[in-house]
Amino acid sequence: MTEPIRLAPACPPDPRAQLRKKAEELEAAFLSEMLGHTGLGALSGSFGGGLGEEQFASFLRGEQASGMVRAGGIGLAEQFYRSLSKGLHDGG
Repeated sequence: MTEPIRLAPACPPDPRAQLRKKAEELEAAFLSEMLGHTGLGALSGSFGGGLGEEQFASFLRGEQASGMVRAGGIGLAEQFYRSLSKGLHDGG
């Protein structure tokens, strides 16, 4: 008879890594919103995409903002992370 396979207990996810990811998502959401207010890339006249363009433009802005965060962002994610991680270091 063969021995049953024993799996090592799963390690809980590192809360700091999850917190960093959420801080980066928050910075990307902020940047996406700011990009939306700039009006960059908005076409008018016969080349504008109308309502469909407006709805899908948010996806483009979201990807642009995520790319900005991956490239270093503007430092908001680090500030968010530091502020939110204080509770982790204090044990609560």
